[in-house]
Amino acid sequence: MTTFSFSADETIRAALAEDIGAGDATCAYFVDPTQSGHARIIAKETGVAAGVEVAAEVFRQVDPALEVHILQPSGSRVTPGVPVLSISGPVRSLLTAERVALNFLQQLSGVATLTRRFVDAVEAVPGARAKILDTRKTTPGLRALEKAAVKAGGGTNHRFGLYDMVMVKDNHLAARDDLDFLRSAIARLAAERPGVRVELEADTVEQVRGFLTLEGVAVILLDNMTLDQMRECVALGAGRVQFEASGGVNLQTVAAIAATGVDFISVGALTHSAPALDFSLDLQRER
Repeated sequence: MTTFSFSADETIRAALAEDIGAGDATCAYFVDPTQSGHARIIAKETGVAAGVEVAAEVFRQVDPALEVHILQPSGSRVTPGVPVLSISGPVRSLLTAERVALNFLQQLSGVATLTRRFVDAVEAVPGARAKILDTRKTTPGLRALEKAAVKAGGGTNHRFGLYDMVMVKDNHLAARDDLDFLRSAIARLAAERPGVRVELEADTVEQVRGFLTLEGVAVILLDNMTLDQMRECVALGAGRVQFEASGGVNLQTVAAIAATGVDFISVGALTHSAPALDFSLDLQRER
């Protein structure tokens, strides 16, 4: 089951403040404050649920008196008609929380569902070991939730931010790319921040040859390389470094990329282009 941190709790509070503002005017005037009811959030499409625990917390933050039960935790595969949450209590509170809860659930389930499709495509390739990675191409303020959704879909999280892993990309190399400088910088990093992994981005096989002469490189990113180039690089660095493929990755190409023998395949679309998975809240009032 996905658990969420204090940062997720603060994100929920911000989302509720954005939506409710000075108060839910519709419920204040058009819903009896004494009316109680029962609701279920139901999947309308086939996919992977994610953010279920976040949606549950939305209801609890709106009204602690609401009784909330998780029926399908994050990571569960769902089909149309499957309920993922059950909520009982004051109807005003149910309806005030509805949209924010659904927004989180639908967006995060979309991320998990798309991730699962990529993971399934790789797992169908005989002998492939590649893991599907997310990126930092996330919705500002929602990175922790979206990366949790990637894990719910069977993917693997890349670095969380700029601070927990070194990733020297083409624009960094544009400033200075000689091997002696890179070697010195890697040594200084190892001395001052031991344990921080180093990844270097390569556009050509020749760059990879040069990077393989450096000590302390954990991963080489193969950016927009052809399948033949990827296979050549994997053969060159076998047992010495791991390889990540990036660029031109979609559901039509990911299997062939995985077959080259790379260790990771990063997919920005997991978090920046995943279509929402449809859910609805069905309400019944108590008579």
